[in-house]
Amino acid sequence: MIYLVSFLCVAGFIVVHLFSRNVTFLHTIPRSKVLSVAGGVSIAYVFMHILPELHMYQDELHTSEFHLFGLGDYHVYLASLLGLSAFYGLERMAKGTIEKGKRGEDENPWVFRTHILSFFFYNFLIGYLLLRGENRDPTELFLYFFALSVHFVSNDHALRQTHKEEYDVYGRYLLAGAVAAGWLTGIFVEVSEHGVALLFSILAGTMILNVLKEELPEERESNFWAFGVGVLLYTILLYVI
Repeated sequence: MIYLVSFLCVAGFIVVHLFSRNVTFLHTIPRSKVLSVAGGVSIAYVFMHILPELHMYQDELHTSEFHLFGLGDYHVYLASLLGLSAFYGLERMAKGTIEKGKRGEDENPWVFRTHILSFFFYNFLIGYLLLRGENRDPTELFLYFFALSVHFVSNDHALRQTHKEEYDVYGRYLLAGAVAAGWLTGIFVEVSEHGVALLFSILAGTMILNVLKEELPEERESNFWAFGVGVLLYTILLYVI
C-alpha cells in the first residue's frame, strides 16, 4: 500500500514540475495570491514538520551516542547549516550571473548547470525520503505531498525567472526525473537510521532557505492575507488529519 501511495505522490510531483509553467497567472506582479498561499503552506510545513523532526532526529543520534568526525552532539543542526549555506552560495552565484547578463556581459553556462544540479540533489532527497523518511502511513505521505507540491510550484516559478528558457528546455525535466530517481533508489537502497537523519537534516536546511527566500519576497509584494490563509490551511489540515 505504501509503495502505491508513494508512487502516486511521485507522479504528482512530476506533473507539478512539467506543467506548472502553464499556469499563467503565477507570473504576475504583484505576486499571485496562489503563490502567497503556497508560501504560507510551506512556512507552516517548516515550523510544524521540519523543525520538530530535526529535534527528533537529534535526540535519536544523541541517544545512540552517534559521533561523526568528532563533531559532538550537534550533527543534525550542523548538517542543516551546511545544506543551507551551500544553497545560499549557489543562489548568490546564480543572481550574480543574472546581473552580468543585464549588463551585457557573457553569462557562465556552468552557473545554470551547477544551480540545477543542486536542485536535482534536493529533489532526489525528497523522492528518497518518501519511502525512507518518517512518512510511514498514507496520511503522512499525503501531508508531505501536499506541502511539497505547493513548494515545488514556488521553486519552479523562481527557477524559471532566473534561467528563463533553459529551465523549460532542460531544467524541469531534470528535476522531475530527480524525484523519480530518488524514489526508485529508496525502493532498493536502505541506509541506516543515522544516515536518514543526516540526509533529512541536509534537506531541512536547504528547504528552510528555499522557503524563506521564495515565500517571503518583499520585492514582489506578496499578499499577506493569502499567505495567512496558506498557514492556516496547512495547520488546520495537520490537526484534522
